[in-house]
Amino acid sequence: MNIAVYPGSFDPTTNGHLDVIERAAKIVDKLIVGVLINPKKNGLFTIEERVAQLEELTQNLPNVEVRSFSGLLVDFVRSVDARIVIRGLRAVTDFEYEFQMALTNRSLAEEIETLFIPTSAHYMYVSSSMVKEVASFGKSVEGMVPETVQKQMNDKFKNS
Repeated sequence: MNIAVYPGSFDPTTNGHLDVIERAAKIVDKLIVGVLINPKKNGLFTIEERVAQLEELTQNLPNVEVRSFSGLLVDFVRSVDARIVIRGLRAVTDFEYEFQMALTNRSLAEEIETLFIPTSAHYMYVSSSMVKEVASFGKSVEGMVPETVQKQMNDKFKNS
Protein backbone atom coordinates (compact mmCIF):
# COMPACT_ATOMS: atom_id res chain seq x y z
CA MET A 1 0.00 0.00 0.00
CA ASN A 2 1.36 3.42 -0.99
CA ILE A 3 0.80 5.80 1.93
CA ALA A 4 1.73 9.46 1.53
CA VAL A 5 1.76 12.45 3.86
CA TYR A 6 0.90 15.95 2.70
CA PRO A 7 2.15 18.21 5.50
CA GLY A 8 1.45 21.87 6.12
CA SER A 9 0.10 24.46 8.48
CA PHE A 10 -3.14 24.90 6.50
CA ASP A 11 -3.88 28.22 8.21
CA PRO A 12 -6.25 28.54 6.43
CA THR A 13 -6.85 25.75 3.93
CA THR A 14 -6.82 27.27 0.45
CA ASN A 15 -8.22 26.03 -2.83
CA GLY A 16 -4.60 25.42 -3.84
CA HIS A 17 -4.19 23.03 -0.91
CA LEU A 18 -7.38 21.21 -1.92
CA ASP A 19 -6.17 20.99 -5.51
CA VAL A 20 -3.00 19.21 -4.37
CA ILE A 21 -4.93 16.97 -1.94
CA GLU A 22 -7.41 15.87 -4.61
CA ARG A 23 -4.69 15.15 -7.15
CA ALA A 24 -2.43 13.35 -4.67
CA ALA A 25 -5.35 11.21 -3.47
CA LYS A 26 -5.67 9.89 -7.03
CA ILE A 27 -2.10 8.56 -7.14
CA VAL A 28 -1.68 6.97 -3.70
CA ASP A 29 -3.67 4.36 -1.84
CA LYS A 30 -3.89 6.50 1.30
CA LEU A 31 -3.14 10.19 1.83
CA ILE A 32 -2.63 11.56 5.30
CA VAL A 33 -2.94 15.32 5.51
CA GLY A 34 -0.63 16.28 8.37
CA VAL A 35 -1.45 19.55 10.10
CA LEU A 36 1.74 20.82 11.71
CA ILE A 37 1.57 22.01 15.29
CA ASN A 38 4.12 24.82 15.45
CA PRO A 39 4.23 26.37 18.93
CA LYS A 40 6.33 29.26 17.55
CA LYS A 41 3.43 30.49 15.40
CA ASN A 42 0.14 31.99 16.47
CA GLY A 43 -2.27 30.88 13.82
CA LEU A 44 -5.56 32.42 12.82
CA PHE A 45 -7.20 29.05 13.43
CA THR A 46 -6.44 26.58 16.21
CA ILE A 47 -5.05 23.19 15.33
CA GLU A 48 -8.43 21.65 16.13
CA GLU A 49 -10.20 24.11 13.81
CA ARG A 50 -7.76 23.39 10.97
CA VAL A 51 -8.16 19.63 11.36
CA ALA A 52 -11.97 20.03 11.41
CA GLN A 53 -11.85 22.25 8.29
CA LEU A 54 -9.79 19.69 6.40
CA GLU A 55 -11.93 16.77 7.56
CA GLU A 56 -15.04 18.56 6.29
CA LEU A 57 -13.41 19.57 3.02
CA THR A 58 -12.06 16.09 2.27
CA GLN A 59 -15.02 14.01 3.44
CA ASN A 60 -15.74 13.07 -0.19
CA LEU A 61 -12.25 11.54 -0.54
CA PRO A 62 -12.40 8.12 1.15
CA ASN A 63 -8.64 7.54 1.08
CA VAL A 64 -7.80 10.84 2.82
CA GLU A 65 -7.23 11.08 6.56
CA VAL A 66 -6.40 14.22 8.53
CA ARG A 67 -4.10 14.24 11.57
CA SER A 68 -2.15 16.82 13.50
CA PHE A 69 1.50 16.34 14.36
CA SER A 70 4.46 18.07 15.94
CA GLY A 71 8.17 17.51 15.65
CA LEU A 72 10.10 16.38 12.62
CA LEU A 73 8.18 15.47 9.51
CA VAL A 74 10.24 12.32 8.94
CA ASP A 75 9.28 11.05 12.39
CA PHE A 76 5.60 11.61 11.65
CA VAL A 77 5.90 9.96 8.23
CA ARG A 78 7.50 6.91 9.80
CA SER A 79 4.87 6.78 12.58
CA VAL A 80 2.07 6.40 10.03
CA ASP A 81 4.01 3.84 7.94
CA ALA A 82 4.23 6.21 4.98
CA ARG A 83 7.14 6.38 2.56
CA ILE A 84 6.10 9.37 0.48
CA VAL A 85 5.89 13.09 1.26
CA ILE A 86 3.76 15.21 -1.05
CA ARG A 87 4.70 18.86 -1.48
CA GLY A 88 2.81 21.39 -3.56
CA LEU A 89 4.66 23.90 -5.69
CA ARG A 90 3.12 27.20 -6.73
CA ALA A 91 6.02 28.82 -8.50
CA VAL A 92 9.75 28.51 -9.10
CA THR A 93 10.34 30.48 -5.90
CA ASP A 94 8.84 27.60 -3.88
CA PHE A 95 11.16 25.08 -5.48
CA GLU A 96 14.42 26.16 -3.81
CA TYR A 97 12.98 25.95 -0.29
CA GLU A 98 11.09 22.71 -0.99
CA PHE A 99 14.12 21.11 -2.64
CA GLN A 100 16.28 21.98 0.38
CA MET A 101 13.66 20.48 2.72
CA ALA A 102 13.41 17.33 0.57
CA LEU A 103 17.18 16.85 0.68
CA THR A 104 17.24 17.43 4.44
CA ASN A 105 14.45 14.89 4.96
CA ARG A 106 16.24 12.45 2.68
CA SER A 107 19.44 12.80 4.74
CA LEU A 108 17.42 11.97 7.87
CA ALA A 109 15.37 9.15 6.32
CA GLU A 110 16.58 7.86 2.98
CA GLU A 111 13.61 5.52 2.66
CA ILE A 112 11.24 8.50 2.37
CA GLU A 113 10.70 10.02 -1.06
CA THR A 114 9.34 13.50 -1.77
CA LEU A 115 6.97 14.02 -4.69
CA PHE A 116 6.28 17.54 -5.93
CA ILE A 117 2.88 18.38 -7.38
CA PRO A 118 2.59 21.74 -9.09
CA THR A 119 -0.63 23.49 -8.24
CA SER A 120 -3.09 24.25 -10.99
CA ALA A 121 -2.28 27.51 -12.76
CA HIS A 122 -5.28 29.41 -11.41
CA TYR A 123 -4.08 28.86 -7.80
CA MET A 124 -0.42 29.78 -8.36
CA TYR A 125 -0.77 33.13 -6.60
CA VAL A 126 -2.75 31.85 -3.61
CA SER A 127 -0.97 31.45 -0.28
CA SER A 128 -2.38 31.19 3.22
CA SER A 129 -0.53 34.29 4.38
CA MET A 130 -1.77 36.35 1.42
CA VAL A 131 -5.33 35.14 1.97
CA LYS A 132 -5.18 36.10 5.67
CA GLU A 133 -3.84 39.54 4.83
CA VAL A 134 -6.55 40.23 2.23
CA ALA A 135 -9.30 38.97 4.54
CA SER A 136 -7.96 41.00 7.49
CA PHE A 137 -8.77 44.15 5.52
CA GLY A 138 -12.33 42.98 4.98
CA LYS A 139 -11.84 42.08 1.33
CA SER A 140 -13.29 39.01 -0.31
CA VAL A 141 -11.14 35.91 -0.73
CA GLU A 142 -13.76 34.20 -2.85
CA GLY A 143 -12.18 31.69 -5.21
CA MET A 144 -9.03 31.50 -3.06
CA VAL A 145 -10.51 29.45 -0.22
CA PRO A 146 -13.57 27.22 0.08
CA GLU A 147 -16.78 29.06 0.97
CA THR A 148 -16.93 27.53 4.46
CA VAL A 149 -13.38 28.68 5.19
CA GLN A 150 -14.18 32.19 3.96
CA LYS A 151 -17.15 32.35 6.37
CA GLN A 152 -14.96 31.15 9.25
CA MET A 153 -12.31 33.73 8.39
CA ASN A 154 -14.91 36.49 8.26
CA ASP A 155 -16.12 35.47 11.72
CA LYS A 156 -12.57 35.45 13.09
CA PHE A 157 -11.79 38.91 11.78
CA LYS A 158 -15.14 40.36 12.92
CA ASN A 159 -14.46 39.14 16.45
CA SER A 160 -10.89 40.43 16.63
